[in-house]
Amino acid sequence: MPASSAPEIRTVVGDAELRAVWPLVSQLRPEFDEPRFIAQMHRQIAEGCRATVAYDGQGVPRAFACWRVMEMLAVGLHVYVDDLITDQSVRSQGYGKAMLDWLKAEAKRLGCARLQLDSGTQRQDAHAFYLRERLRIEAFHFGVKLD
Repeated sequence: MPASSAPEIRTVVGDAELRAVWPLVSQLRPEFDEPRFIAQMHRQIAEGCRATVAYDGQGVPRAFACWRVMEMLAVGLHVYVDDLITDQSVRSQGYGKAMLDWLKAEAKRLGCARLQLDSGTQRQDAHAFYLRERLRIEAFHFGVKLD
């Protein structure tokens, strides 16, 4: 990303916008196909989730965030980021940072005290990015598949 051009960041809801971002999202979520992704996003959006995209100067999606505002006893009102993806072909060019900065500012604007996310243990490059951006490892996340 050229230093002089910040990406355009906007929330998307329509099928065409979600289809356009699918090639990017598929880099993190290859277990989905496009129709399943779009259907899942519509369900999540109906439940309050937001899909936000950072576009480069040519209108190409370069970063994607799926996030929601939640309130929990442990942390209060916060933004929880379900997914944060930067196109692998433009990593370390500022798109992920721009998206994370936007998410932090939006969380503050919405009255949230925190921003939180989980990241798979295998994603060491993402962890290095989060640590550089002053996110800290604060907990372990446990889960179990229910048969």
